[in-house]
Amino acid sequence: MASSSDVTPPAGDTPEPETGQEGAFAPDTGGAPTRRGRVRLRRAAVLAVPAAAVTAGLAILTAQGALGVQFAISGMPFTVTATELDGKGFAQFGGLDNMAEGSPNAGDTGGQVLVVTSVIKEAKLTKLCQSVDLGGTNLLITAGEGDTRVSASDLTTDSTFLSGDAAFNNIEIGNDASTLDKAGPKGRGPIGVFSQQADTVQIKNLRQTNYATTAGVFKLPGLKLRFSGSGC
Repeated sequence: MASSSDVTPPAGDTPEPETGQEGAFAPDTGGAPTRRGRVRLRRAAVLAVPAAAVTAGLAILTAQGALGVQFAISGMPFTVTATELDGKGFAQFGGLDNMAEGSPNAGDTGGQVLVVTSVIKEAKLTKLCQSVDLGGTNLLITAGEGDTRVSASDLTTDSTFLSGDAAFNNIEIGNDASTLDKAGPKGRGPIGVFSQQADTVQIKNLRQTNYATTAGVFKLPGLKLRFSGSGC
């Protein structure tokens, strides 16, 4: 797969990532994600997640007005893991999430978080774990550890980090996000934004750092919610 790392955003429009930042945009240091500097709303550098674990990043391009979700995020990242994810109808494109005005979690980001939005029309997950660090303790949610898997429709995640062993069927890379059709209407992004889509996706040993998740239907068999000294 060809890499598009030689594409350079216009000067002054995109902040440089800070040293030690964890996520899809910098080497994983094992620590908490470092917040980016302020990102301008109308011009944000967009990085597509690799199509497979062995490939390089797809591209960094300029997007205008890219919004991954339609609600104000808390600005607190949370971790999601699963031993396996199987999806039908996959789409992925860059986005920009916004916190509520005056959020104490904004820091020096201006209340904005650059994300990669992944949409799966129908998803099934095995041994789902979700945790959020509350400072000294973690809110931990687990499900799908028995014979019945977690299932979701129109599953959308806004992530700054994604890892795992991935396989795609009939993948298309480099689409304009506004033309995507494999994940349904929810899987269509803003015009002019770099994107990819596939008929199916399978990711083993999935690990994500997310800022938002939405779904049309989310079924969590064997759901357990508790506080824990460790996260996922």
